[in-house]
Amino acid sequence: MTNAARGIVRAGYLCGAAFVVVSAVRGCVHGDDWKTDALWTSVFGVTALLLLWAVGTAGIRVLLRSHLPEEIARGNVAAGVAAGAHFAATGFIVAECFYGDDLSTLGISIVFFVIGQATLHLFVVLFRTLTLYAEDEEIQGETVAAAVSYAGAMLAIALIVGHATEGDFEGWGTSLRAYAVALVSVLVLYPVRQFGVQTLLLRKQFALRGGALDGLVARERNVGVSAVEAVSYLAAAILLTGLE
Repeated sequence: MTNAARGIVRAGYLCGAAFVVVSAVRGCVHGDDWKTDALWTSVFGVTALLLLWAVGTAGIRVLLRSHLPEEIARGNVAAGVAAGAHFAATGFIVAECFYGDDLSTLGISIVFFVIGQATLHLFVVLFRTLTLYAEDEEIQGETVAAAVSYAGAMLAIALIVGHATEGDFEGWGTSLRAYAVALVSVLVLYPVRQFGVQTLLLRKQFALRGGALDGLVARERNVGVSAVEAVSYLAAAILLTGLE
């Protein structure tokens, strides 16, 4: 494959699909009746994979207000990283929502996926306001460092949102309240970026928004710095979801 960007996107989709398949098998197979298990695994698994493809494909067309499909087609690796992360993040949320053994649960799964996906996009947009550079322009300009930073934030937020959607359905009021409470942990990513990465790890001056980290990523295109930033987000999200 000569187009590295397209390869990265496919890798992101495969990652999301793997999340979906594992969740469908673990959540739909009970071991009592193999025919029933096979039926509901197929129903939930196929529905989830179709949603991953449809929502993921639609998402990369509006992602960052840029022409990602065209950028990917011409081999823009930064665009590939952003789109691949979008597929993986979407796949994780789909996986956390789609499992069960009846049509009622399938309907609830679809509703929570829509809520979770909308929440993911909203939080990513809000979180990226911390940067003073425009992610869409940087990614279209083939700044891989900006794409890695963006991907890290998106995947970390997806982990938290997906974790919030997980659990037994106990009525719309109770479940939505529990979902909202679980989302509060997203706020931790703010001090992780502005203080943990920028001040403690990079030894730069603290700033409420932007700061030296922006310059290292957007102006100097330092992929090493953006990798530290991205992994810091993921580490924080893994700790937060693992401790609850």
